[in-house]
Amino acid sequence: MIEARSLSKRFHDKKRGEISAVGNVSFTCRPGSIYGLLGANGAGKTTTLRMLATILEPSGGTALVFGHDVVEDPEKVRASVGFLSTATALYPRLTAQEMVEYFGRLNGLDESTLKKRIDDIFDRLDMNSFRDRRCDKLSTGMKQKTSIARTLVHDPPVMIFDEPTLGLDIMAARTIVAFIRECRQAGKTVILSTHVMSEVEKLCDVIGIIHNGALLAEGTPTSLREKYQEKDLEEIFVKVVTTRVAPHAGVEVS
Repeated sequence: MIEARSLSKRFHDKKRGEISAVGNVSFTCRPGSIYGLLGANGAGKTTTLRMLATILEPSGGTALVFGHDVVEDPEKVRASVGFLSTATALYPRLTAQEMVEYFGRLNGLDESTLKKRIDDIFDRLDMNSFRDRRCDKLSTGMKQKTSIARTLVHDPPVMIFDEPTLGLDIMAARTIVAFIRECRQAGKTVILSTHVMSEVEKLCDVIGIIHNGALLAEGTPTSLREKYQEKDLEEIFVKVVTTRVAPHAGVEVS
């Protein structure tokens, strides 16, 4: 489970002074379901997910990830999390297998367990034909499969996806969407950030609409349609951000 508790993040800019990127955001993401953070670019989605993954330390509030506090127990949180983003680069000189082995060892897997995990994952993702090919020689789809494999190698119970299909062609994007569904079916806790309405429609059990660093609305797709009297998710999003825009991050929705 993920439980965010009044998460906030402030940055200092030399010209603009202190900037509140995320303010007092609270939500819960449960095992076996997908929580979607829906928002435009710059809404605070990535900052929120990076705090959950302990890449950024909160300026205020905290979160529990698989029972571990992101501030007090960051190492235990990282051991419980798989983080996938198209912005995460692969090491070009390593082969696909070496890349996955590296992350397996980082996560403390012994050699026999690591070998079994890699064999299983490479079979499952149909990666054996390029397991010994360097990452800089891989196609976009192959790179995405390699990213999935390294994210999955330590079998984390919590999966965090930050705009995972951004910039991908349709086939690579379909691979990612299928993988996210598999994570839900496996009972993992899944949180996804996106600005793509079709992805939210296909994948998300619960949606949190985030804008200007504030969580403005939350609910299942059905409950949001009932509440805002709109069938189209895009119309709901527009209605929420134009009628409930927070002038400054700090709105909390439970």
